[in-house]
Amino acid sequence: MPRDQEFILTLSCQDQPGIVHAVSGLLYQAGCNIIDSQQFGDVGAEDATGLFFMRVHFEAPQHLSDAATLERLLGNLRQQFRMDARLHAVNARPRVLLMVSKFGHCLNDLLFRWRSGQLAVDIPAIVSNHPDFAELAASYGIPFHHLPLATGSGAEAKRAQEREIEALIERERIDLVVLARYMQILSGEFCQVLHGRAINIHHSFLPSFKGARPYAQAHARGVKLIGATAHYVTADLDEGPIIEQDVERVDHALSAEDLTAVGRDVECVVLARAVRWHVEHRVLMNGHKTVVFR
Repeated sequence: MPRDQEFILTLSCQDQPGIVHAVSGLLYQAGCNIIDSQQFGDVGAEDATGLFFMRVHFEAPQHLSDAATLERLLGNLRQQFRMDARLHAVNARPRVLLMVSKFGHCLNDLLFRWRSGQLAVDIPAIVSNHPDFAELAASYGIPFHHLPLATGSGAEAKRAQEREIEALIERERIDLVVLARYMQILSGEFCQVLHGRAINIHHSFLPSFKGARPYAQAHARGVKLIGATAHYVTADLDEGPIIEQDVERVDHALSAEDLTAVGRDVECVVLARAVRWHVEHRVLMNGHKTVVFR
């Protein structure tokens, strides 16, 4: 069956009996074929939200293979369980905006994965507050937008620059913004615009080693593990819902420059996983946490 008849349904609602039966039964009665199904109920633990989450990848018959028809089909289900249910066409490629400053390892990694077919997205633009990666963007045929910010720019100047990015997001119909080492603190207003559709990456030394040269600080303290965290962007700096993390073991024989190289490799891998899982609709928000169906 062609991919244009494949869809992914993601949903969340209060956990209660009968949800899986209702969803699978509805799809069966409509003539759909379930390819993959995963579910999770956040119950039992002290900090549990009591929510149920589900991701279903299915094929629809020809007469139902458009999103509008399937949306109508889901209407009663949404009402019955008061669920947040979202339908995604598998062959619809998310449009991703990449943002970068002066460290290009994550940008270069994502561009390679995109060009080699490992990342099924479209990248209509790259934004940077520095001109350094204009040539790299040109080599991939992607428009590069240099939107500079003077050192010590005030809140008004930063907000004006953010509005330019917001206009670009709207004009290019951007689905996801990736901060591929974009080293600017975003305003609360911009974070609200990007809610649930912006991913950031940072080293996992926070809050121990803040500020400049964190890997040099880590080397001076003799750390044995270094890592990275990919998370959704919120107004609370580097505290958004976590999507993915990883670590690498290091030892006394490595220099600060060696630690930096290892750390950048981990950052690339962690960010790429987070972006891929998001665009494959595997990440569902669960309050301050996420549910990730791998």
